[in-house]
Amino acid sequence: MNSDEIRALSFATMDDGEELARAEVYGLLARLWFAPPDEELLQQFRVAVTEAPQKGAFLEAPWEALVAALREARQGAIAEEYDALFHGVGRPDILLYGSYYLSGHLHEKPLAQLRADLAELGLAKDDARGETEDHVSFVFEVMRYLIAGDDVAICNLERQRRFFRLHVQTWVEALCDAVVEHPRAEVYARLADFTRAFVQVETQGFDLLE
Repeated sequence: MNSDEIRALSFATMDDGEELARAEVYGLLARLWFAPPDEELLQQFRVAVTEAPQKGAFLEAPWEALVAALREARQGAIAEEYDALFHGVGRPDILLYGSYYLSGHLHEKPLAQLRADLAELGLAKDDARGETEDHVSFVFEVMRYLIAGDDVAICNLERQRRFFRLHVQTWVEALCDAVVEHPRAEVYARLADFTRAFVQVETQGFDLLE
């Protein structure tokens, strides 16, 4: 997966089916966590329907709050918020990497396990990208691939379940909590709320498979 793929975004319609809708949510989350939205993406939100992209009342309120925040915010202000939370001089206030939440440190055993699992799936990070594979946008993009990819030997529910259990469910909600608690978080607090709700819906869905 390269950086162009992780930036790709298109909104699913209700006719595309539940699985495509799930994949599109993961793609949208990957894009928004990867970098602040540009004007083109913000314009999509200004004309997008406020109905949640996946059925279920649990997602409606956080989705509507996220759409409202993105419609009202200026692109420059969102970029400043992103930098304040996730960049900055020295160590960022909030880290976007799973290893930190799973082990307390970057580049630890969780990253090695993730890389081994990606190799088993035939996936690898684009060397041009500076982020490691445990960046939240990368694991979301992997989930999108496992849902929407054409290779049924790899892209199936069991692979989704295993990857989600190990590399999403274990830490993404802790990231969302950190964002919501940050005093500078506004738009990204709403993104964190929606992300948490979506992860909880996915967790319940995978529970039904067991």
